[in-house]
Amino acid sequence: MLADAELSPDEIDLLIFAAVFGEVQEPATAHIVADKLGITAPVFDVMNACNGVLNAMELADALIRAGQYTRVLIVTGECGSALSRLPVRDRAELARLLPVLTVGDIGAALIMEASDRPGLLGSHFTANSAGWHSAVITNPYMPPHLGTMSVRFAPTALAASFAGMEKAVPDALRTMGRKMGDIDLFCVHQPSVAFTSTICRALDIPPDKVIATFSRYGNATTASLPLQLAKAVEHGRLRRGDLVALFGLASGASAGLVLMEW
Repeated sequence: MLADAELSPDEIDLLIFAAVFGEVQEPATAHIVADKLGITAPVFDVMNACNGVLNAMELADALIRAGQYTRVLIVTGECGSALSRLPVRDRAELARLLPVLTVGDIGAALIMEASDRPGLLGSHFTANSAGWHSAVITNPYMPPHLGTMSVRFAPTALAASFAGMEKAVPDALRTMGRKMGDIDLFCVHQPSVAFTSTICRALDIPPDKVIATFSRYGNATTASLPLQLAKAVEHGRLRRGDLVALFGLASGASAGLVLMEW
């Protein structure tokens, strides 16, 4: 990423690590990433399930606009395959955990910097924190889960916690002076084919405005949206001036929309 952008490590003012799975509990995994890259700038982690990267973009945008930093590197790296090695006792438990078992291993990085060209045009975030219990990965270092990591996943409750969150997208776009038909590419979090199809139908998003990634990469969690951007570039689906909407949904539950001009 730095080589492609023709940047050296000392040109990064801030590094944010935004994955679900950190390499260690303490310190922030951002320190490990910075050390490997030779970056000596301030660093910290941001964690909000699959919306970590979106929230990191929101923070980076605010910090750059405030003049605190000029160039921010956002990094995520997931090792979700560790969940596939958790013991499964029976078919019922397999059915319950199946969505978790599709989480993949992937890394992604973005650079945000101050510019006089349009870039990030606006963002909108919302939460329904009453749904936090519907998808939980326990912390083996904290009681009552000492010594064990387990997954609690309730698909019906998780779906209910997301109910209606997509309706905020058209309203948020209107506050930014845009409408759904203006968007050239929608990047939508893709934890499953069915989930993505449901969201696209609810928002009336045409299939040709979405990059499908789940069938090949599984649930890319925090890297899902950057992956779709990378694939759009790879396949020639993005041109300068295109409007891109990044829409994320994450357990907790939270939803986030970021609007960009490419």
